[in-house]
Amino acid sequence: MKRLLLIRHAKAVHEADYVDFERPLKQSGLQDAATMAARLHGYSIVPQLLISSPALRTVTTANIFSEHLSLPQVNTDEAIYEADSGTLVNIIKSLPAAYDFVGLVGHNPGISQLLFYLTGEIRDMETCAIVLIDFWVEDWEAVTSNSASIAYYSYPGEG
Repeated sequence: MKRLLLIRHAKAVHEADYVDFERPLKQSGLQDAATMAARLHGYSIVPQLLISSPALRTVTTANIFSEHLSLPQVNTDEAIYEADSGTLVNIIKSLPAAYDFVGLVGHNPGISQLLFYLTGEIRDMETCAIVLIDFWVEDWEAVTSNSASIAYYSYPGEG
């Protein structure tokens, strides 16, 4: 079995002073990321590896999760930035076989499209939402449409 944790980046500023790639997190985004990481830790949902878009808001979110979950340094992949579901599926299919549980930190609409492609379910992937997906496959290469089910879903402000 393989597990994938999808994380949408936390809330970022929308000021004209920043190009999209360099938008930092708002204070509320920093707090939401810490809250969601603590929630995962409380449920013992801890991936072996985190891969993130290199955009500032996304890698900052990933680093907060990494710190709270005591994970090794976050890996970045430029292909995640502005990726559609097809690109994200290709990234998943090429994940190292040594890892059974990987977290992917990215952007919408790609994260929401990927979730629907993998599970057939529509969920609101608001900023800093998380969803844990279980695949009943032995190899990442075997991941296909509707090949997974949602094991856990949460977002800031819930509960």
